[in-house]
Amino acid sequence: MKSSRPYVMRVRAEAAEATRQRILASARALLLTHSFEQMTIESIAQGADTTARTVLRIFGDKEELFAQALNSLEEFAQTPIVAGDLDALVGGTYEFYEKVGDTVIRWLADEPRSAAMHARLEVGRRHLRSWVGRAFAAALNPLQDRARRELHDALIVAFDVYTWKLLRRDFGLSRAAAQARTKRLVMGLIGGDVNG
Repeated sequence: MKSSRPYVMRVRAEAAEATRQRILASARALLLTHSFEQMTIESIAQGADTTARTVLRIFGDKEELFAQALNSLEEFAQTPIVAGDLDALVGGTYEFYEKVGDTVIRWLADEPRSAAMHARLEVGRRHLRSWVGRAFAAALNPLQDRARRELHDALIVAFDVYTWKLLRRDFGLSRAAAQARTKRLVMGLIGGDVNG
């Protein structure tokens, strides 16, 4: 007679994975709208239709769950580079920040309280530096070390989430007006031509 044990184990493993994915989905949803302190194990468990005890059994602690949820967010796919097209570079950046900018600002406030958040934001910072370096390579490459670093840093400021926040949230500009200000800033830095 064949044992049903492998089948039972497979069904249990599938159920455990489904629960794990529900918990991650609940945590991801809360990450987009809540601060680290507001995200409780209980609220995550409720959103996943499970118990706080199950959440802790699977993930160990809130910080580990937080880290795994952060690393699986698909909303943070970055803006593609469109070489030579400043309107596309600025427009793509604003498209991204309009979706996730407020969340990133909230995360920056949480950063000192969470190692996982710090790690995720460091990835974002490295990505922005690399993205700007590739997007504006034609303007950066002819420059010597110090001048290249200074221009690179200034371009990062132009495309940073805090610049978006300042223009869109603090100044209350429309998206079109904010994009125009950013484009003007960049043109001032690179001499009016995205290709340098």
